[in-house]
Amino acid sequence: MRLLHTMLRVGDLQRSIEFYTRILGMSLLRQKDYPDGRFTLAFVGYGDEKSNTVLELTHNWDTDHYAVGNGFGHLAIEVDDVYQAAAQIKASGGEIIREAGPMNAGTTIIAFVKDPDGYEIELIGVKE
Repeated sequence: MRLLHTMLRVGDLQRSIEFYTRILGMSLLRQKDYPDGRFTLAFVGYGDEKSNTVLELTHNWDTDHYAVGNGFGHLAIEVDDVYQAAAQIKASGGEIIREAGPMNAGTTIIAFVKDPDGYEIELIGVKE
């Protein structure tokens, strides 16, 4: 068994695809419209779906925004250098909501970025 994907509902699919591909460096792997259901699915990730867990962006055509809710925590992405990744995301127009630095009560370097729909993404430094 393996984890295939995580799904997020997004209000503006093109805006979200732009964020995850241009700002976070993922690739758009596939996208399909489902006219009878009035929704579109787009899958983004850092590698092919056969060997990587990816992110499914679901856009319901009649909904332009969602409340993130208090049950969802965050997505986590491992990066080589959190300081550099956060600076690059900020320079590309991404919103850093927690600057890079050691986590509370620990030494792991982390930062947080917010996607266009308000979902939080944690950047975690590579463990040595």
